Parts: sequence; C-alpha cells; structure tokens
Amino acid sequence: MQQLKQVSILFFIAIMMFAACQTVPTVAPVEQANPYNAFESEAQALSIGDGPGSVTVMTRNIYVGADVDVVLSAEKAEDIPILVAQTFQQLLSTNFPERAVALVREIAMTQPHLIGLQEVALIRMQSPGDAIIGGTTPAEDVLLDYLDIMMQIIEMAGLDYKVVGKIQNADVELPMIVSVDPLQFNDVRLTDFDVILARGDVEISDVRSGNFAVNLVIPDYGIEVLRGWVSAEAKVNRKTYRFVNTHLEAFGSPIRLAQALELLETLEGEPWPIIMVGDFNSQAPDGITYNAVLDAGYLDVWTKNRLPGNPDGFTFGHDPDLRNEVANFWERIDFIFVKNNNPYLPKHVLDPVLAMVVGDEPEDRTPSGLWPSDHGGVVARLRIPTSDRLVEQDLEGQPKPLTRN
Repeated sequence: MQQLKQVSILFFIAIMMFAACQTVPTVAPVEQANPYNAFESEAQALSIGDGPGSVTVMTRNIYVGADVDVVLSAEKAEDIPILVAQTFQQLLSTNFPERAVALVREIAMTQPHLIGLQEVALIRMQSPGDAIIGGTTPAEDVLLDYLDIMMQIIEMAGLDYKVVGKIQNADVELPMIVSVDPLQFNDVRLTDFDVILARGDVEISDVRSGNFAVNLVIPDYGIEVLRGWVSAEAKVNRKTYRFVNTHLEAFGSPIRLAQALELLETLEGEPWPIIMVGDFNSQAPDGITYNAVLDAGYLDVWTKNRLPGNPDGFTFGHDPDLRNEVANFWERIDFIFVKNNNPYLPKHVLDPVLAMVVGDEPEDRTPSGLWPSDHGGVVARLRIPTSDRLVEQDLEGQPKPLTRN
C-alpha cells in the first residue's frame, strides 16, 4: 500500500507540472477519492512470483483522440475542410496531455518490461495552409507530439523506460477551415507511429521494422493509410524474446488479413520465443485474421488467464469523445500472442498467465472524466518455458545450436 501511495503522489506532482507547461489547454483536476485502488489487487497479482524466467508485457492503443474515420469516409471532397475542423476540435477536447498522465499511471502500476504502443500521433500545423489550392508544402509546426508528451511524464513520474523502436505509418495532411469571413484554411498533418518502450533493466538488440505492402487506399483523395510493425530482440530475466508490436487495418478484412499474413511470414524461422502484441482489429474468437494468427501456431494468452473477474476481456470501445459514463466495451481486438519456434518445445506450453485489462474502470478516468483511450490496454505476466537446445539457421540455412538464454 505504501508503494501505491508513493505512485499517487508522483502522479499528482506530474499532472500539476505537466499541465503548467503545456500550450494546449488542460482541464483543472477535481476531487477524486483514492483513484489508484482499482488497480491494487490485479496489479499486485502481476508481481507475485515475478522473477527469473517471467516477463510482463503491455499492449496499448493510446488513441489519436478523434474519430478520423469520419474524414476518411467523406462523400465529397468539398466536405473535407469542414469535417477536418470538426475532428480537430474533438481531438483537442480529448486532451492528450491529460490522458497521457492516466496512461503513464497504468504503466507505473503494472511495471511491464515491454510495451507496445499504437496510434502514437504527431500533430503538425501550417497556417495559412496551402493544401486547399493544391500546394504541397508540408506542415512542420508541432502542436502535439504524443510520444514526447508520454516520455516527459514517464520521466517526471520517476519511471525508467526508453523508446527502443518505432515505425512511421500513415502521414496525412488535409485542409481545415478556420474562418468564413475572411475565408481561411489551415493544414493539419497527422503522422502515425507504432512504438516499443522497454524498461531500463531490459537488454535490447536487433531492432527491426517495416510497413506492409498492402494498405487501405482512398484514391479519390490520394490517401494511403500506411500501417506497419516494429520488433526487437529483448532479454528479460536472463531469457530472450522477439517482441513485436503492430496495428492492423480497421477497414477491409482482406487488407487486414494480408497484413497479418505478411507479418507472420516475416517472423517465420525466428529462433527465440515470439511475443506479438497490438491492435489487430479482428474480433476474438471468430475474426478471420484472429484465427489466421492462431492457425500459424500462436497462442492468445488471454485464453490462459488465471485472474478472475473479467472472463470476456473486452478491450473496445469507449465513445469517440471519451466521456461515456460507464465502460461500454463490446469486443476483444487487442491481443498478446506468443509462439515458441524452438523445435524442442511444444508451441503452446505456458506457465500460468496473469492478465488484466486496464482503462475500463470508472477509477481509470482522468480528473475531468476522460477515459485514457477509446481502447483498453492488456497487461500480462507470463513464462514461456525454454530449452537447452535452442537452434537458429546458419548462412546455408542449416540448424545450428545457440547458447542457452
């Protein structure tokens, strides 16, 4: 309990300091009775038995803060500047600096070794904009850098995490109407990233990343919604894993499936146990892409969860404005998958898994009543048994032994 009190104090200081230095308006904190109690039992359970051989991981879609699909599905090009303006106002109202404090609080309470973040946005502006007249000068004035904001709060909270890998995905710039008389437009540029964070005691090497060959394309507006993946070799408690983070396409099952199959092919032959996390946008247990991952030999760790109280494990979705009074999650699309490619071990052997959803309880909201994201995150502690007989391929494609990890 003393640790919980210390975390509470750290985050009270962090939100006060961070709110004071932001140019984007923040909402003043309100009275809240012990907002950290909701985490206590589950978060403490994650640490029971934590030690050699165990690894705790998190997947977290942190949400750009607005329903950008409204813009992407515009029926007429002339509607886009108005829709962008409406979406931009919603993005400001969901106040990422305030939400970032709640997101970092989740990290502080669960202490994962490795974190996969999705929808890590960089918002840039150009005023006046030139996109409305066909200009191509990119917007460069940074309004909100979500990763920088989170890392500042992580540092102020006294947590030891570092960015160890990221992939740039979609980079879209569109005009936004800001005035009718006189008629004026600004440009808003949204660049999306997937990011891996590692705790300070994790050894990282061999970072890889890539964008998918198949992506959603909106030809009428010249937009490609580029998506990708990022991975790293991570040594935790003397064991090595390939940790992978991705965010698959939300629209178009064939595109989503093609992206998943490309990633699975990329990971074939990986000698270390694979931990693959992300927002897969494919609903368990019946989604086509979800089942394609299972068919490739991966195990959904939530199905082995030993923590009681949340059998469904739903992770989506809060209202786009994040102000719904109660959690209304209705599907599970955020996953932690594992696969052991070691031929000397069964692929689906796992010691007891302790997993929890974060961001789905009233106490998880910010002081102004915002949910941390439209998704919930998933945190899991697990052990993947390993063997003395680890193999990889040599330059001629023949198996060769590895030293024990």
